[in-house]
Amino acid sequence: MSDAVLFDGRDDGIAVITLNRPESRNCLTRDVRDGLYAAWDLFERDPVLRVAILTGAGEKAFCAGGDLKEMVETGMRVPPRDMFPLPYDTVELSKPTIAAVNGVAFGGGWMIAQACDLCVASTSAKFAVTEVKVGRSSPWASPLIHMIPQRIMMEILLTGRPMSAQRAYEIGLVNRLADPGALMDVALELAGEILGGAPLSVKAARETVMLSTEMGRSAALKAARHASECCYNSEDAQEGPRAFAEKRPPQWRGH
Repeated sequence: MSDAVLFDGRDDGIAVITLNRPESRNCLTRDVRDGLYAAWDLFERDPVLRVAILTGAGEKAFCAGGDLKEMVETGMRVPPRDMFPLPYDTVELSKPTIAAVNGVAFGGGWMIAQACDLCVASTSAKFAVTEVKVGRSSPWASPLIHMIPQRIMMEILLTGRPMSAQRAYEIGLVNRLADPGALMDVALELAGEILGGAPLSVKAARETVMLSTEMGRSAALKAARHASECCYNSEDAQEGPRAFAEKRPPQWRGH
């Protein structure tokens, strides 16, 4: 890992990944992109780590977007398909992720926050898809249609106008709001709630949400049943009801 992205694999099963270029508002320079690819790989390969929180250093920016200077210097047209390390897209992940947005999430910053499964935002955070302001495009925003209403999405993309964290929460883009000083506490609390669930149940739940997003009703039901078989046939599926009956906390084994 370089110092452009910090990785903290905690003993409690949570990985905290921090974009560490506050002087450039954590924009997606090459070293940040490389660091993110490495961080996501570390998270996925470590069997102890079950949830990741992505945040930015400093108070002003989660991530201000792509590196416009690099685009000018390279004469960039269509970005390479693998240019940006996006969870569940250009990065293969099987575990839940949380974006902890501590400042502006503009352009590419919105993109990586959107790619995470969940989002916690500081009340001082701001969100914007700014591509129309700089003559670029935002094909990566297409999954937004599964998160927010069409006309709200249309306004966001057509105007590039920033929205407050409160507004992002109201439209369903943000799961939880936090006072600026309590952002990581709230994100860790949410991660802890996920860790409280049986690992295979969490995995099946996440797959069920994604299948439901991408398929029609009957196909999603069939696929979700198949994705749940490993969970139902696990030792944890016996431990959960047993622990409930014995009035004790379950001891999850992940198999």
